Amino acid sequence: MKQPAIQSQQLTYNDAVQEAYFKILKQLRNQLATIEREELRYTLIRKDENIIHEFVNPLCYLRLECRSYGLFGIYYGIETFEKANEYSAITASFVRFIYKLTSKESTALNIENCVRTDWMITNASELYEYIEERQKHHTFALIKHRVTASQRKRMLSVA
Repeated sequence: MKQPAIQSQQLTYNDAVQEAYFKILKQLRNQLATIEREELRYTLIRKDENIIHEFVNPLCYLRLECRSYGLFGIYYGIETFEKANEYSAITASFVRFIYKLTSKESTALNIENCVRTDWMITNASELYEYIEERQKHHTFALIKHRVTASQRKRMLSVA
């Protein structure tokens, strides 16, 4: 009789993790949409039985996975930069989104341990290129460019 209760708790935990994951993904996609360089808005998406959702981009990596014991985990990675630039600002805020949206202060259920750091991607662009060349399990997508207020001002000042 305890088994259904455990499964119910697991489902609730997994639902909370999945909800946080897709909030993180939405924030990330919104940020990537502001990048003018089209090649940095290319993404590769994967979904299957154990990999609930995987998002690969030259700047950021995000993955929702069902772990071997049935609980969901969020994996992530970023492109690291030696000097601060507009792209390092995006990767830094991406990492902050992950921890903010999975914190026990942000969720009804404590899911902080869902963020997995047992392996991390530190060179997202190489991973993107590797997967793009193999192209066995991923689908290609381009995030539509969204002009920001500062970009609009810059375009108006040039005109």
